[in-house]
Amino acid sequence: MDLTLILGLVVLGCATGFLAGLLGIGGGMVMVPFVTMILGAQHFPPAETVKVAIATSLTTIVFTSISSVRAHHRRGAVRWDLVRVLAPGILVGALLGAQLAGWMPARLLAAFFGLFVGFSAVQMLRGGRTEVSGLLPGTAGILGAGGAIGVVSSLLGAGGGFITIPFLTRGGVPIQQAVATSAACGFPIALAGTLGYMWAGRGLALPASLGYVYLPALASIASASVLTAPLGARAAHALPTATLRKVFALLLLTLAGYMLARAFGS
Repeated sequence: MDLTLILGLVVLGCATGFLAGLLGIGGGMVMVPFVTMILGAQHFPPAETVKVAIATSLTTIVFTSISSVRAHHRRGAVRWDLVRVLAPGILVGALLGAQLAGWMPARLLAAFFGLFVGFSAVQMLRGGRTEVSGLLPGTAGILGAGGAIGVVSSLLGAGGGFITIPFLTRGGVPIQQAVATSAACGFPIALAGTLGYMWAGRGLALPASLGYVYLPALASIASASVLTAPLGARAAHALPTATLRKVFALLLLTLAGYMLARAFGS
């Protein structure tokens, strides 16, 4: 890759790391479309480009989540009791999701990404209104939720905050604790998904890759995102984020449109 592309990936890493810390959502949702564009410019095989972008996005979240959760943990915001129950289901679900993604046609995977991200953006624009029951399900229900979070997150290359945060807030968990706990859940999602995509892509002759994980993009994005994720986590405790969420939702709608155009275009 030339210097311009490396700098572009570093800037992308800075932005996605900050968003992951600030909103507990969105690093992968932003990363996957942009990495898809970059890989397309590098003449990657079209049938594998989206899968490589998703796998690489998940792998960067391994590093981003560690940096982000440390900042949240120092503020005492992580509900580790919930993380321990969610994590087993997340691990199994993320592994299965990666195998499912490896089997899916690239257009179908891009369409799923675009539709899901577009739906998430609309929900954010509506203000994220959810009914609060004040009561989370029992252990079996939380395990099942973890499995669903893992599968969908692995298919999208995201840390799962778009599902985890609403699930927790509906159960009465305060929003800052929900964001912090979602950040902690991002690590098992990313780790299991990364291993799953490495396995699913074994034997493919992709340049500079481990399975579906593209190493140059991983190094550039991860090194930048680790630096900015704690800044986003600090900002989450200091700034009103309602306006930022609306701006971010509009960006997601644009990126969802790009992925849908890729899925259904010629």
